[in-house]
Amino acid sequence: MRSTDGVYKELTAMRVRKPWIEALRESKQAGQGSSTPKEYPKPDTTPKTMKDSYVKIVLPLVQDPWLLDTYANATGQLRTGAILMDLDAMAGVVAYKHTGEVTAAVDRISIKNPLHEICDLELSGQVTFATGRSSMEITLQVAKAPQPGQSVTPDDVFMTCSMTMVALDPATKKPVNIAPLKVESHGDRALFAKGEENYNSKKALKGSHILSMPPNEDESTAIHKMWTENLAYADSNNPATQPSNAISMAKSNIHSTQISQPQYRNRHNFMVFGGYLLKQTFELAFTCASAFSHSRVQFLNLDPSTFEEPVPVGSVLYIGARVTYTEPDKNGGTRVQVMVNTHVRDIEHAERKNTGTFFYTFHTDADVMVLPQTYSEFMMWVQGRRRAKRLDATLHADGKDAQILTGGSTSNVTE
Repeated sequence: MRSTDGVYKELTAMRVRKPWIEALRESKQAGQGSSTPKEYPKPDTTPKTMKDSYVKIVLPLVQDPWLLDTYANATGQLRTGAILMDLDAMAGVVAYKHTGEVTAAVDRISIKNPLHEICDLELSGQVTFATGRSSMEITLQVAKAPQPGQSVTPDDVFMTCSMTMVALDPATKKPVNIAPLKVESHGDRALFAKGEENYNSKKALKGSHILSMPPNEDESTAIHKMWTENLAYADSNNPATQPSNAISMAKSNIHSTQISQPQYRNRHNFMVFGGYLLKQTFELAFTCASAFSHSRVQFLNLDPSTFEEPVPVGSVLYIGARVTYTEPDKNGGTRVQVMVNTHVRDIEHAERKNTGTFFYTFHTDADVMVLPQTYSEFMMWVQGRRRAKRLDATLHADGKDAQILTGGSTSNVTE
């Protein structure tokens, strides 16, 4: 009998280099002035190719039942949250091959072809956009592992992911320039162009946030209609009744509280690994959407999300999830968008810091509708509506040109 944590430990052997007690002892000695300042090498800014950062690992889930045991959920399917944690770990390995210390933001994670069987998985990734400034885009994919001598096809791809990594000076924690990419092939140029498009889209996304852009005429009309309907539902003299499938946004709220333990620390020893936070937010979002719809939901997409502040080991982590937007799915059922907010306090509960906001979209076969009732909820609904429109446009664009990572280059498949 062999216990394993799968690719999580495979990819993060570099993540934790010393036992927690030893790291804690060294930190206390440094605080007492008994440790000499550490010198760090300067980053290598020599141009690199995409294949220089390429990483591929196969999870032999069919061959290794104990490995599969760490990825299986209660229904015998694969646990998506565990795969998200692996993707974050892989992004870190790819980034370290290209540069050095980094901080991350999740641009988008999408399900391409839902898995309906247990199979070996191939996880791969590489840097696909870097101009020499501090940031880089990393593209990752999870696919059904092909047979020896064969390649991954578009139908084999289970999940795709893009992450933006920012290189930091290890001493000052400030952004530093990194190696630019040398684009060598047609496939490389396609990925680089896509990364540049994503970079520009993220800049535009900031300008469309509800704090910067108030509701337009169409959005204001929709808000006014829902507000007047809410008044009618609350009026005992009005025959209008709230639809049976409508659920108030406030009733969708669920929360989780936990102490951040050292077993999930990152390579710097005193902060929690970002992939663990991603897994926790996903699983709470899944629970929120399932409880809201009274069904088992299917994950579709994670919108651009940012790790705003690190989560210190020993801090109290608070995670809150709520449904902010719903819409009928073109293929039947409903799309449910869940916003997850995270923040931490020290154990004495003196200081509070926001650590990140995450936006997950799920599909349910149920016919449900979220009903905002306060001004704040209406604004979250508007922001969710804007995200849903961008998701539709993105999925449409992705369907036209599928790009498969193939060892540092890509193969393009046009439908």
